[in-house]
Amino acid sequence: MSPEAREKYLAEAHTAVLTVSQEGRGPLALPIWYGYEPGGDVRVITRGDSQKAEMIRRAGRITLCVQSPEPPYRYVTVEGPVSIQETVTPDERKQLAARYLGPEFGEAFVQATAEATPMMIAVSMRPENWLSQDQTDWP
Repeated sequence: MSPEAREKYLAEAHTAVLTVSQEGRGPLALPIWYGYEPGGDVRVITRGDSQKAEMIRRAGRITLCVQSPEPPYRYVTVEGPVSIQETVTPDERKQLAARYLGPEFGEAFVQATAEATPMMIAVSMRPENWLSQDQTDWP
């Protein structure tokens, strides 16, 4: 994919697989919602007291992979260093939830899980390394 095409694809609402390295074991790989605008950072929100958050802090880097599960297959994998925002507002959670659930259900999701908001962190990853493929033009 061209740089423009891969950024456009990454900006679409896909469930991603976030991968972070573990010392002495294979990587931890988990599905996650994310936000991205072309040219910007990839942003995820997760519990600050989770194993995932602990590993991200330790590693200082993450990899994110998104794919189309049906033909024609496409994927984008992006990796880079992270910065962590230790607090997340309900509005930040609503914005991400609305990306995947729509405004009404995103609002309901955040309200139903409001007790989790104080425990959330935001992880921003600056894309450095990209891998991608688009099979839509294949015969």
